[in-house]
Amino acid sequence: MSEVTRILAAIEQGDPHAAATLLPLVYDELRRLAAAQLAREKPGQTFEATALVHEAYLRLVGDQQFANRRHFFAAAAQSMRRILVESARRKQLVPRVELEGLEPATGAPDERLLHLHDALERLGNVEPMAAKVVEARVFAGLSVEEAAAALGLSRATAYREWTFARAWLAAALADDSGKK
Repeated sequence: MSEVTRILAAIEQGDPHAAATLLPLVYDELRRLAAAQLAREKPGQTFEATALVHEAYLRLVGDQQFANRRHFFAAAAQSMRRILVESARRKQLVPRVELEGLEPATGAPDERLLHLHDALERLGNVEPMAAKVVEARVFAGLSVEEAAAALGLSRATAYREWTFARAWLAAALADDSGKK
């Protein structure tokens, strides 16, 4: 059992000091995830990596329970995604997302990220693991191999989920754009 998993279990059991010991252990990795995500955002983004980490961490150590370290970091990626989407909705400033590869791109902001978020929510209802792979790739900046390790999947399964998700989301996003 890793130190992070042990501390997560202590938090779950109500240890008031456990949360304070968790942040120093996971901070560097959370900051790396946040920095990777923010690097894809439009210049002038009001969030900084530190603020994004702190906001995500506060949301994570509430009433949630985590099975292990992987579960914690998957939840962190999802939390960061939600924070950035909430911020984008408030400002109506969002980064452009290339639909072919679902890779965030630099450039003028548009509403594609919000559409991607909505489509990703629908994908999560159909194929939850594929949605988690997309979150890890697009919102946490992980490679397919890193996403596989973070989610406890084989490399082949992660690639299958990624391929399925890209096709499903491209169709969903195309359908959404046709409804306007």
